Amino acid sequence: MGVLALPWGSAFLWIKVALQHGFSPVQVTVVRCALGAATLLVLALPARQRLPRGRRMWGRLVVAALFCNALPFALFSIGEQTVDSGVAGVLNATTPLWSVLIGLALGTERGLRPVRLTGLALGFAGTALIFAPWQRAGLASWGALALLAASVSYAVAFAYMGRKLAGHGQGPIAVSAAQLLTATALSGLALPVAGGTASGSVDLTGVAALVVLGVLGTGVTFYLNYRLIEDEGPTSAATVGYLLPVVSVALGALVLGEELSVRVVAGMAVVLAGVALTRRTKVTPSPLIPAASGRYCRP
Repeated sequence: MGVLALPWGSAFLWIKVALQHGFSPVQVTVVRCALGAATLLVLALPARQRLPRGRRMWGRLVVAALFCNALPFALFSIGEQTVDSGVAGVLNATTPLWSVLIGLALGTERGLRPVRLTGLALGFAGTALIFAPWQRAGLASWGALALLAASVSYAVAFAYMGRKLAGHGQGPIAVSAAQLLTATALSGLALPVAGGTASGSVDLTGVAALVVLGVLGTGVTFYLNYRLIEDEGPTSAATVGYLLPVVSVALGALVLGEELSVRVVAGMAVVLAGVALTRRTKVTPSPLIPAASGRYCRP
């Protein structure tokens, strides 16, 4: 979870920089999906993993790519045109709560005890304490609603991937690459309509930000996230969202020299405590479906 949170936690920064240096939301979405897919295809070669076959699998990949990549990536880029990264971090951290609600509605949530519910609530409370959205403007804007919708889309994707894609004998790197290829095609359909540059011309800073976002923030993190869904389940994977604002705050202090207030430090402590509580529940393994890590997970 910690390794996944490092590159993923900086994604809001790279999106913002790319938007400010000439790229449109659709361009950001398409390029990051394409670069992420290329990264995973390169990783799949030494692992000798091939792209999945069969219409049924590719049909599932279309659904997963829509809700986990094309739709939320576009919504995050649209939202960050008018909403600052702090509010974006708060709204993104609601993903685990949506994941729990969806899991309960579908009857797929496992190991949900009061201690985990407490951890989920603490995680969101700590994230809100870090960014103090009540002190910021734009929380009820259309941009903020787009960010909230992106978080809901992530939760839907985690639940779907946990049931339909994870643990089905497919190589996780190749499946991740196939999903991002599908997302590239889906988001590319919007290029003729909304593919123009956002403001001014693209420069090297924007290109560099988008490359980092695509390779590290999309390709590498997507593979790690897929493995986490397969090993731990969709709700546990969604709790990574609580670590993202912690990473962004720490990077701001170390790299940009931003001041760490007592409120922010307290919020980070609450977030870490919430994540610890959500991961206390042990999942009883099933001897039926092997996970990619060599352990076993439930269907």
